[in-house]
Formats: sequence, structure tokens, C-alpha cells
Amino acid sequence: MAARDTLMYSEAHESADVVARQFAANEAVIAALAAALRAEPPRFIVTCARGSSDHAAAYAKYVFETRLGIATASASPSVTSVYAAEQQWQGALFLAISQSGKSPDLLRNAEAAKRAGARVVALVNVEDSPLAALADTVIPLHAGPERSVAATKSYIAALAAVLHLCARWLDDAELGDALQRLPQALRDNWSADWSPLCDSLADAHNLFVVGRGYGLGIALEAALKFKETCGLHAEAFSAAEVKHGPMALVGPDFPVLCFAQDDDTLDSTLAVAREFRGRGAQVLVAAPGLHGAGMLPVATGLPAMLTPLLIIQSFYRAASELSLRRGFNPDVPPHLNKVTETV
Repeated sequence: MAARDTLMYSEAHESADVVARQFAANEAVIAALAAALRAEPPRFIVTCARGSSDHAAAYAKYVFETRLGIATASASPSVTSVYAAEQQWQGALFLAISQSGKSPDLLRNAEAAKRAGARVVALVNVEDSPLAALADTVIPLHAGPERSVAATKSYIAALAAVLHLCARWLDDAELGDALQRLPQALRDNWSADWSPLCDSLADAHNLFVVGRGYGLGIALEAALKFKETCGLHAEAFSAAEVKHGPMALVGPDFPVLCFAQDDDTLDSTLAVAREFRGRGAQVLVAAPGLHGAGMLPVATGLPAMLTPLLIIQSFYRAASELSLRRGFNPDVPPHLNKVTETV
């Protein structure tokens, strides 16, 4: 089997079309929601999700807090679903993110949020799901059927939906224009050569994935995919947090993958990469416009907030290839199902 024969590869390849379709289909519902949020701003934002969807929520936190200035926190689903503890969410925006929209703990949290007086918004791929039925507003991901156990296009669709909502909420024409360029940028960036990742990690046992700010969510997502599809133990860290304890593990030949975007976090992320290289670590860096040994290509020309979508799409393509090279099938990871229904 070649990587292009896998569902993971082909579904990640669909991401540009998914994003374009989503932007067109969701304009009316997002414009209406944004108008309501401007008229009655939430006191704070609560996200609720698990797995890849929670990594999309981590991205949303940085988008909302940096652009909207509204405190955004991730709910611990078990607090409500297991401990049945009532939460003080009056006046909050409760953002539930899910592919299937049927996990029991997510549904219980959405129900609790409604009881507490929060506005419940669901970013969900299955429009007729139980979560969609519970929500005050549904923002469909429009990713279409995703048959690979590894989520790819639905994850990118969730990030795109967060950006769409932010642009309309702020009435930000510049961000809106950038979003219109995003699908073509995804198409153009698909052919970026990330083969050094496969060559470097074919025989690896452990690695760190490092990101910061907008890039932290995709670092978390990449670490999960390494475990899930490649049988490779990976842990994600902020470029700031990795210097508190975890860096003690980084020595000669230890693999480190860094994701960076061209904003105020770039210099600190590259400084960490240089420090690790100085210790003899095997460091790869994906950053827009940077080339040379140890660099993975990323297109330029989009705002830094959009760069993570380009990086994670290239990562998905490379991961599908690495999975096969390590003797796995990325579409059917051992012991996993497409839908995980946590109670």
C-alpha cells in the first residue's frame, strides 16, 4: 500500500474543498450568531471536547483570547458527567466540538450548560446528531463522511469554523479576506515536501512536539496522531513549558518536531530549536518561509493565525506515509474505533 491509497491521506487531501464548502454553507448561521454575540457578549467562553476536537478547542482558546479578549477555558467533562457537579455558567458561551455529536459525557455537559443559562453552540460534523439537537446554534463542519479512524479533514474543518466565527464576530474584513484565500493556500501547500520527517522518525521510539500560541493545538494533535497511527510515543509541549523539566530528556539524537508561525512566538520557538540542536538533538522545524537543513516547508502569505491549518495538513500527509513505513495502517489503528463514547 502507498500512502495515497490510505483513507487518511485522501481525506486530509480533501481539506481545502471542505473548508471552501463550509465557509459558503455556514455564512448565514455564523453571521447571525456573531450579531447575537456582539449584541450580548458572553462573560466568558467554555469549550468542551475530547481527543482531536479538544485540540481544536485549544486552538480556539488562543484565537478567542488574543482577538476577542474573552477568557476561554476548557471544561473537564467528568466534572459534570461523572461527579454531577453543577457549574456557574450563567451568561457564558458554551462551545461543544465533536465529529459524531453522540458521546454521552459531551451531551451531559451540554445539557448542564443549558440548565446553567449558557448559550450552547455545537461545532459538529453530524448535523442530525444528539448534540446538534441540544444546541442553541449548530455550526456544521461539512467535512462529509470520514472513514479513517484518524480524524484529519474534520479537525481542519473545526479550526476553520473557529476562524469564521471570530472573523464575523469582530466584523474583521481583513481576516475575512484571508479566509477566502485559505482553501487555495491549502491546495498549494499540499505538495510541500515533508519527507525528512519520515526519514528522521522511521526508527524513533519517543519524541517531543513543540508549538506555542496558535501552534500549540496542532502540536497536541500531531502528538496524538503519532501515537495513534505510527505506534510512536510523542508528547506535546509549549515552547515555553518544555524548558521546565521536560528538556532534561533532550540529548543526542532525541527527536524534536517544532511548529512555528510568524508572530511574537516565532523567536522563542526557534530559540528552543537551536538550543536542542546544540545538544545534538534531531530537530525538525516547520515554519513559513524558512528553508534549509532540518526545515519543513510551509507556505507564506497568510496571517499567522491561519498557519497552523497549513502545517497540520502537511503533517497528516507525512504521518500517513510514516505510519506505513513503520509497519502500521493509519486507517485502522490497533484497539481504536472511529467513535469513542465516553461516559
